Amino acid sequence: MFRTTVLSLTAAAALATSAFAAGHAKDIVDTAAAAGDFGTLLAAAEAAGLVDTLKGEGPFTVFAPTDAAFAALPEGTVADLLKPENKEALAAILTYHVIAGKVMSTDLTDDMEAATVNGDTVMIDLDNGVMVDDATVVTADIEATNGVIHVIDKVIMPGS
Repeated sequence: MFRTTVLSLTAAAALATSAFAAGHAKDIVDTAAAAGDFGTLLAAAEAAGLVDTLKGEGPFTVFAPTDAAFAALPEGTVADLLKPENKEALAAILTYHVIAGKVMSTDLTDDMEAATVNGDTVMIDLDNGVMVDDATVVTADIEATNGVIHVIDKVIMPGS
């Protein structure tokens, strides 16, 4: 089942290749910006003061929620998190989406726990596609110069 999922997600290779097509390698932030579906994530990273880190050497693995994933949160949640007084809580949520090191989909195993940058762990489940906690990986293995992005359909929360 996992191999079938990986094969069905090879469209990610096209996205990863396009990042290098013009001969310009892109970091995680620039790769996400070029994809066009991560405006909320990038705004949140900016508000949390994490952009420079994500543009850093890494490597990092980012489970990146789409704009639609953020839009599915209860009304007002994103606006509230973007307030300066909530910078610490926002950073905790965003760093829960990041693993130190480059973890490709072929490195994942069923029921594996992965330590996140915020110190908590996410659970990887391969029984019904690839799940990170309760989010589904919709596109895997988008490579950047300083790591890899796996697109998820939901914002995952620490402690849930």
